[in-house]
Amino acid sequence: MAWPDTPCHGDVFHIIQQGKSLATLWHRVASGARTGREQLEARLANPRRRGEDSLLEAALETLRRNEAHAHELAADLRTLVQWLERDILSLAGPDLATLQRLFDLVVAELQHREAQDLSRTGAYQRALQNQRGGLLAFAGLLAVKLDTIAQTHNVARDLVREVCILHRKSDTSSTFWQGWNRLLARIGCPFHDVYACVSEALRSTPRSSSPVENLNSRLRVCLTNRRHLKGGRTWLGLLKFVFNHRRFVRSRCPERTGKTPRELMSGKPHDHWLTLLGLGRLQPQRS
Repeated sequence: MAWPDTPCHGDVFHIIQQGKSLATLWHRVASGARTGREQLEARLANPRRRGEDSLLEAALETLRRNEAHAHELAADLRTLVQWLERDILSLAGPDLATLQRLFDLVVAELQHREAQDLSRTGAYQRALQNQRGGLLAFAGLLAVKLDTIAQTHNVARDLVREVCILHRKSDTSSTFWQGWNRLLARIGCPFHDVYACVSEALRSTPRSSSPVENLNSRLRVCLTNRRHLKGGRTWLGLLKFVFNHRRFVRSRCPERTGKTPRELMSGKPHDHWLTLLGLGRLQPQRS
């Protein structure tokens, strides 16, 4: 709604963060169980202690089972989220059909563990299942671009896909250059043009809510710290005025640096936003 002309083919940020939070939660549960188990073991090992130990030993056995279960579930969830982030929702990856099979595998593994944590793991599994089409929407769009590249340069689609997967490796690693040399030998002269076109296709395939997250990160602090102020519309109007007239200190686009959103949209310069509010000209800072 905020940027109708900016496409977003799959918001992968939130679903991955939800999975990481779930794995971290169960890691903390396992740490708490380990602490309780160690304290009870130290209590039982105290030579000065007297009394019946059968109840404490039964409680210790329960803590050991809970600790092992929590560690196992935390490790499984961490592995599944890593698969999801690195292998399935990675922009440079296999074709859509393969991604769908891998995605369904992760959902099935979460479903097997749903009974152990229905409120959280079950909710995450259902969220993945319901958002399957939207999360993998980028793969269909990227496949069309790669097919166009293959037809333009008269290169097999499988080779173009391998060039795409090559982008997952760091250009400082030996495996990257081994794959580079192998694909260069198979494709021949068009390889460099194909690689450049694939890189541009990856850059021009947005699939996250980074513009929205950027805006929310800037607005959240201002709105949260000003809840006590009355006149919500007045405050929101002032906030909009400030953001529209605040200059960009840095930007990936050099033409935006040092300019405000209003200057970029109107093409005309203006005074500082404090001056526009009637507070007078800015005075130079004194050392």
